[in-house]
This record gives sequence, C-alpha cells and structure tokens, in this order.
Amino acid sequence: MPYSEQFLHEAIRLSGEKMEAGEGGPFAAVIVKNGKIISKGWNCVTSENDPTAHGEVMAIRNACHALETFSLEGCEIYSSCEPCPMCLAAIYWARLDALYFAGSMADAAAAGFDDRFLYEEVSKPWNLRTLKTRQALQSEAQAVFKAWIAKPDKTAY
Repeated sequence: MPYSEQFLHEAIRLSGEKMEAGEGGPFAAVIVKNGKIISKGWNCVTSENDPTAHGEVMAIRNACHALETFSLEGCEIYSSCEPCPMCLAAIYWARLDALYFAGSMADAAAAGFDDRFLYEEVSKPWNLRTLKTRQALQSEAQAVFKAWIAKPDKTAY
C-alpha cells in the first residue's frame, strides 16, 4: 500500500491522547494492512513498569496477536516519531513492509528522549560497549544451536 497521511495523523493523535492520560511518553504507532488499521500501540513504559513497552513494540505485539502470526509481512507501521534502536529492530524482526514516521530523532532528543548513545553502542563490538559484558560457555550454547539446526519440527522464522 502507498503511504497514507491519515494513518500518521492517527499515530500522532494517539501519542498525545495517551500521554495526556498518563500512560507513558509521547509515542504511539498504528499498523495497517490492506488500508485498514489492525492494531494500535502507545508508550506504556511508566504505566506498565516495562522499559520495552514502547509504542511501536506494543503495536507489533497487538498486530501479531490479532493476526495470530509472528510475521507482519503485508503490513506497514506508522509511528508518531522516528523509532529508537529497539523499536527499529522489532520492526525489522516483524518483517513489516514499510515504516512511516513523523517526529525525528532530533525532535525526540529535544524533548528528553535522546537515543544517540544507544545507536552508537549497538554498532560497537560487544567487548567495546560501556555495559560490562562477558562471554562464557560458548560451546554449551553452540550445542543448543546445533540441536536447533537438526530439529525436524521447528517453526522457522
């Protein structure tokens, strides 16, 4: 489907409504399939005490539940703001066909939501990140991966 401004208007409207209701930060998203909104999500970080409850993630969770699938191929996401690194990764993992957003990363940073540090961190090798990290027991983990590869009844994704 081509871009449709009405869906971006809805994401922006929802972000303000839910922010004013005290449900979380000023972020929301809607997921569209075949020209219809199939799910909505808004930031619930503070109301759910869940740092992963961002608008895009909530919309993805709701869409997957509604469609009873983990793949959102054939759908687009409209977000009130440029997604943070976690949400952008979730959008890719969900296989959405397109992303449309309103506010920019700079707009979010000006409002106190600066994700530049995270964008920089995720691009570094694990041993150069600021988070104390240690790799151990790699051979044990590899055994589980080998079992996955050999598992005949796995659901590939």
